[in-house]
Amino acid sequence: MEWKIIKSPSPGTIDILMRRKGSPASHDMSGFDAVGLVQGRLIDMIVAADIAEKAAGVFVEDIRGSCPQNLIVIAIFGDTAAVEAAIADICRVFQEHRQVTP
Repeated sequence: MEWKIIKSPSPGTIDILMRRKGSPASHDMSGFDAVGLVQGRLIDMIVAADIAEKAAGVFVEDIRGSCPQNLIVIAIFGDTAAVEAAIADICRVFQEHRQVTP
């Protein structure tokens, strides 16, 4: 799993994300100042989206890629602190899970 945070994304970056969204917007797409991008296997990204939305005041959208059956990207929208907290929780939960799994 890889992740990046974009603080104060440019209008062009937001346009790219909106064009690549895999579904219609499920939330108001205004009022955020950071976007967290997380890439991984589909099963992991569904779990990561759940962790993110439970952890902080963020909303998550799926982003289409060229190989959707193997890798997927989720975009986590919110204020900078909330996006950082959501990604920290995702990393913590996945790290804990990997320590338990043989």
